[in-house]
Amino acid sequence: MLADATAAPPAAPVGTSGAQPTPAQQLFGSPLILIVLMIVMMYFVMIRPQSQRAKQQAKLLESLKSGDKVVTTSGIVGVVVTVKDKTVSLRSADAKMELTKASVVESLNAAATRPPPDRP
Repeated sequence: MLADATAAPPAAPVGTSGAQPTPAQQLFGSPLILIVLMIVMMYFVMIRPQSQRAKQQAKLLESLKSGDKVVTTSGIVGVVVTVKDKTVSLRSADAKMELTKASVVESLNAAATRPPPDRP
């Protein structure tokens, strides 16, 4: 009895191996493939939208002209009086101020020409 308890379990037949990996395990089993997939996902989730926003902002700043109604980063709404290389002069109510072009975040003229969104 004691000899039976210490005996090794029966061996598997020679031609069969344990668990065969499935095709999904073979494809995603490599850590290198997972890292590449994560980098691709980060590109589409983080980097690409940021570059699209930067292109849109550059296009907005290039299209600024006198008479455009704009909004700044601080929430000031004003009308563009003059446009220089790096600055924009705005008139808001009774005040005239000069701001950097980078502080302009939205043109309200473009929003006025856009059709209103469809509502159910």
